[in-house]
Amino acid sequence: MNKLFLVILLCLTGSITLAQQPERKTVFIITDGIPVDIIHKASTPNLDRIEQEGIFLESYVGGERGGITQTPTISSNCYATLITGTWVNKHNVWDNNIANPNYNYPSIFRLYKDAYPDGKTAIYSTWLDNRTKLLGEGLDATKNLKIDYAFDGLEHDTINYPHDKHSNYIKKIDAAVASEAASSISKNGPDLSWVYLQYTDDAGHHYGNSPEFYNSITYHDALIGLIYDAVKQREEEYNEEWLFIVATDHGRTPLTARSHGGQSDSERNTWMVINKKDINDYALNYRTAAVDLLPTIADYMNIAIDQSTLYELDGLSLFSPADAFNLKGVLIDNSKLLLSWTSISKNSDTTAEVYISTTNNIKEGNPDRYIKIGEVPLKEELALLSIEMPEVSDFLKVVLKTPNHTLNYWVRKVGSEK
Repeated sequence: MNKLFLVILLCLTGSITLAQQPERKTVFIITDGIPVDIIHKASTPNLDRIEQEGIFLESYVGGERGGITQTPTISSNCYATLITGTWVNKHNVWDNNIANPNYNYPSIFRLYKDAYPDGKTAIYSTWLDNRTKLLGEGLDATKNLKIDYAFDGLEHDTINYPHDKHSNYIKKIDAAVASEAASSISKNGPDLSWVYLQYTDDAGHHYGNSPEFYNSITYHDALIGLIYDAVKQREEEYNEEWLFIVATDHGRTPLTARSHGGQSDSERNTWMVINKKDINDYALNYRTAAVDLLPTIADYMNIAIDQSTLYELDGLSLFSPADAFNLKGVLIDNSKLLLSWTSISKNSDTTAEVYISTTNNIKEGNPDRYIKIGEVPLKEELALLSIEMPEVSDFLKVVLKTPNHTLNYWVRKVGSEK
């Protein structure tokens, strides 16, 4: 009997089954306010073991210094950047008040629920605003997003966690959050989870660059280990494969490390640890960005993203092949567009298409109209293209569409200060 026919017959009769692909799940953890130089001064055995299975990557926040995307290195701004894959000129979270987020730039949770309505999401957080304001749970603007498992808001429980001037109550809340996250992940295995731990930022503000700050990092490292153990348990007991990312949101001021919010290198320099080694040339050879988190998770979780959202993403996946990054542009006499980028494509003949839009309708939830103005060879890393700028437009949105992804950049009109 033909062997192929026999295999098909056995599968149809249930005598044998083909191995199923592991179910993919993701958890990302933000440990607050640890500069890349200081993380190496602390004892972090759990981050070290995650790094051994994957990789440690230096990263940055803050957008382009002096450009439209320049983003304050403040906690909520940086969380918004991480979860939306955009800088502040889009997500509109300017400070910790989170006064008016623009939900038309969807979070990774929105994108996941759009793609997989029956999938399960979770947030375990030492700050209630992460769910209610940044994710916008239950709001019309977020399509009434619902998080399936939520554990947060303990900062408002002053009975069990009385507030003190050294933020020891935050330290205790972090422990409760991590314990619940580990337990819930072990028991429920949500598909997409965000864990937020705060105490390291408080310790930095209180003690600056000091042994006390280093100890707070080691404390968070132990909590991260609890969660990672839960993930490893899930992988052993179920047919699951987990993406595990630990990142910080911002750095700190030079020397003292007591504050943050500005654009110094030490405030912008961050890091992330990923439990995967199969990353692309961009991640291996260049400094990654906070905006890369969303496209990386979306890529791993096979989340389809519509074109209007894709054209607004400011980051790249760290997994799929990358052709270029660092797109920049300037208008010359409002009639020519000078573009530059860094090429990482190994194919010397690779070309990219250039599209422009003179509207920003997406800000109000409506699509923009893009027109193609040319094609450019990626290896040149420079292009000069003729354009026509309408009088009513103050800036130009540029999209560079490569064979594997898109890049975008906003260009100010000559004479415009907006």
